[in-house]
Amino acid sequence: MQLNPKAFALACGILWGAGLFLATLWLMIIGSQGNTIILLGKFYWGYSLSFVGAIMGLIWGFVDGIIGGFLLAWLYNKFSPKQA
Repeated sequence: MQLNPKAFALACGILWGAGLFLATLWLMIIGSQGNTIILLGKFYWGYSLSFVGAIMGLIWGFVDGIIGGFLLAWLYNKFSPKQA
């Protein structure tokens, strides 16, 4: 079975971006410092534990998820056995 790289990339981008956005909002609601998630600010420019940071995390997570998802699907298709 072959994966559609574009569809898989879009799904990964949506999931990673939404997950990062919701995790940031959740940490803001419960009042946690979120030391683990704050480390992502070193990788994603503009990301912080704020609403604007959550939006930046959504954008960067979407882009990162698309790139990672596309590469994962491409590698899967490259190394999976071909079916006749």
